[in-house]
Amino acid sequence: MTAPSIPQAIAANLATVLHGQDANVRKIVSAWIAGLHVLLDDYPGTGKTTLAKALARSVEARFSRVQFTPDLLPSDIVGVSIFDAQAHAFVFHEGPVFANVLLADEINRASPRTQSALLEAMAEAQVTVDGQRRALPEPYFVIATQNPVEQAGTYPLPEAQMDRFGIRLSLGYVSHAEEVKLLDYRATHHPLDELAACVSIADLLAAREAAARITVAPALREYIVTLVQSTRQQPDVHMGASPRASIAMFQLARSLALFDGESFVTPDLIQSIAPDVLAHRLALDPQARYAGRTAQDVVRDILQRVPVPV
Repeated sequence: MTAPSIPQAIAANLATVLHGQDANVRKIVSAWIAGLHVLLDDYPGTGKTTLAKALARSVEARFSRVQFTPDLLPSDIVGVSIFDAQAHAFVFHEGPVFANVLLADEINRASPRTQSALLEAMAEAQVTVDGQRRALPEPYFVIATQNPVEQAGTYPLPEAQMDRFGIRLSLGYVSHAEEVKLLDYRATHHPLDELAACVSIADLLAAREAAARITVAPALREYIVTLVQSTRQQPDVHMGASPRASIAMFQLARSLALFDGESFVTPDLIQSIAPDVLAHRLALDPQARYAGRTAQDVVRDILQRVPVPV
């Protein structure tokens, strides 16, 4: 299988269980290939868990799911050492973070202490327990979810953790016709029951290497950095995007170009992903928020003002 066909094969496999989500699946598959984590802000029942499970099954990857709650402890995520009386030693028991695909469901319901347990894992693909560093499986991918409506008893994600997510998306509700199809597909069984792997983890890593060879012209690299730095110069923005955002946009653009079968990145591609990569990293001034201005508005204004390379 050629590298460009690998993300296409994964997306086609996901389309058998997720209907009407082609645009989001394209970005999420590309984010995984790029080594970026995804934050999904969406209502219950929109297919977030199904998406994560289908993604793991499509690549024969190890999948874990954690339902975040206020009483969840860091050790419930990363693992804990338990004394083994027979061995007369402490034995480490891996937590759910040791997976290729981790679904962190309703991540904002856990305390900041527990949320912080994911920071090292997301940034460095490792955890430190009892002073010992333990590598996580490769590739390592986190899909975290938040409910945008129910905010009682939640802990907003700190800026440092928001910055660890490469993109922030919303699946949203499908169309009437697609929802009718869901009833047809669920009439006798769950579509996940018949989903088989279409590529291997080795194929996914090969696609990642191929994406790293996609050409990004020097002018477009300048364009990416200019967009990101512009977020730090806006009067409505208290804190702009970090250099990590430039890296995320650069990596995601190359993976999307690979997905589309292109050998180079275009300005249109960068513009299409800028809101997904930048908006969740911006901390708006309180007065701007009270006036109804959003981070997406800021990014759209920047895209209109910054000259596009020709």
